[in-house]
Amino acid sequence: MGKKNVTSTSIIPREIIEDHIYLLRKHKVMFDFHLAVLYNVETRALKQQVKRNIHRFPKDFMFELNNKEIDIMVSQFVIPSKQYLGGSRPMVFTEQGVAMLSSVLKSERAMLVNIEIMRTYVKIRQILFSHKELARKIRELELRYDAKFKVVFTAINDLMNPVYLNKGDFGFKVKESKIKYLPKITTTKR
Repeated sequence: MGKKNVTSTSIIPREIIEDHIYLLRKHKVMFDFHLAVLYNVETRALKQQVKRNIHRFPKDFMFELNNKEIDIMVSQFVIPSKQYLGGSRPMVFTEQGVAMLSSVLKSERAMLVNIEIMRTYVKIRQILFSHKELARKIRELELRYDAKFKVVFTAINDLMNPVYLNKGDFGFKVKESKIKYLPKITTTKR
């Protein structure tokens, strides 16, 4: 019997990992409590291992949220409530920090989960690069063709740069000119 190929099967679907990557302080990060679930360990055990090996986690690998960031994450439903945290601040890990976690969490599951997380980060970078490349190509086409296609390029740009609404903005509004309605005239037969 040979060694089993650990890269051939996915232990966690990529979509689940993607759903737990957030942009914070200009970094794509994952929360300690989400990682703990993926690694199948308790959050406090994960944090304990990180604190025991804190020299492996510089600020660009891992940082704790401040109160303002915690409030924002609670308001966006990333964190169910402040009580969920049990009085401690969440640790968030950048891609490099997640990679470093595999050296302090020595289980096979941690290694397999980290492989999937690294693949997901690579896929996200590829998507972002292709989006930038597509935008560049559209700009080049826009410059090459005349005003006849302006409406097409405007529509494409609108699709590539969606408008995000405030929480209270939903539904649609109809803009119509005011029409004066005449009173209903009733006629009676005599």
